[in-house]
Amino acid sequence: MEQYVGLDVSLEETAVCVLDKTGKVIWRGRCSSDPDAIARTVRDRAPFAVRIGLETGQLSTWLSLRRLDLPVVCLDARHAKAALSLQVNKTTMPTASPRSSEPAGTARSRSRAWTARPSGSC
Repeated sequence: MEQYVGLDVSLEETAVCVLDKTGKVIWRGRCSSDPDAIARTVRDRAPFAVRIGLETGQLSTWLSLRRLDLPVVCLDARHAKAALSLQVNKTTMPTASPRSSEPAGTARSRSRAWTARPSGSC
């Protein structure tokens, strides 16, 4: 049961979205932006995660989630936008947060078969 996770990291909270291999949202929520809290949330909510995507930025280097044995892949925001623009159906499920669709989009772009192997500072 492959799962894909998208993270939208901010200073205090991280939005998390877990998808199954078909792209269906399994879980969506938030946790503290502490690396251990993120790792705990991912392990609890996505025990079968094969990829965890987050956009590059000031916080992605600090997180160092790969040191916590998570299959993290950093992606450039421009590449994520290009990947998502290729989707036929670009609709997202609305929630309370105005940026809530970002983790789902990150997870979807990381779940594609052509995705590169993990690299970068995450």
